[in-house]
Amino acid sequence: MKEIVIISGKGGTGKTSIIAAFASLVKNKVLCDADVDAADLHLIMDPEITERHDFESGRTAIINQDKCTECGLCRDLCRWNAISEDFVVDSIECEGCGVCYYFCPEEAIDFPLNTCGEWYLSETRFGPMAHARLGIAEENSGKLVSLIRQEGKKLAEEKNLSLLLTDGPPGIGCPVIASLGGAASVLIVSEPTVSGRHDMERVAELAAFFKIPAKVCVNKFDLNPGEGEAIEAFARERNVGVIGRVPFDPAFTKAMVQGKTIVEFDSQSEGCVAVKTIWENLAQSLEI
Repeated sequence: MKEIVIISGKGGTGKTSIIAAFASLVKNKVLCDADVDAADLHLIMDPEITERHDFESGRTAIINQDKCTECGLCRDLCRWNAISEDFVVDSIECEGCGVCYYFCPEEAIDFPLNTCGEWYLSETRFGPMAHARLGIAEENSGKLVSLIRQEGKKLAEEKNLSLLLTDGPPGIGCPVIASLGGAASVLIVSEPTVSGRHDMERVAELAAFFKIPAKVCVNKFDLNPGEGEAIEAFARERNVGVIGRVPFDPAFTKAMVQGKTIVEFDSQSEGCVAVKTIWENLAQSLEI
């Protein structure tokens, strides 16, 4: 089994539309939406959830008022000033270090796991899918990304499928790092803007650091050919393969509004033809 991770360095470059198009073109694969902070692949895939699980990670202290003698040791030890004068823990300020829990002489502090979100296994019209939803303002998204990828790989093994297509998070932080390990290849979707080029350069360097083979394509290339060419020049300097250009095509937005991929909406559009070429080049490079 091979995993292709689509990342972007920044949000809004069109990576979800492109991976949705890939889903229309490829058979024998599992879809994985690892952009857990702002998951949106399900809006096009319309998944039917078959399994639903809570995602638990991190802990927050809770003071049992019936046991607490208000000795003040927990407040003295808390480096985050998360315990009020009334000996109530501020769940937002608490960093879950556990010092108060371990040193309370009255054992008056509980330290339960936090429920941070949910993860799902689903069926779509394009095959099985693993995806998740992180709670508002919750942390540990990198851990949830790793979990979703593991579940996607399990699905592929159980169903004897040879490919995992993963919609990765934007940026270069912990969630992106969690999405890269063990991938066969990374496809970086960039946009022809100054910020798009800057963020593409950073994420390309990140992929190189982890020794993950990377390819790049520029979406909406014709809106700013100068920046698009600069992105491709940087990619070639860093031995990142340039596998195609996608023109600006309103069909992407029209397809999205109808909950369809561009392949389903208009397979003859310029954008669809470009995405097909990109997939063919990517599949050839990975011998898929």
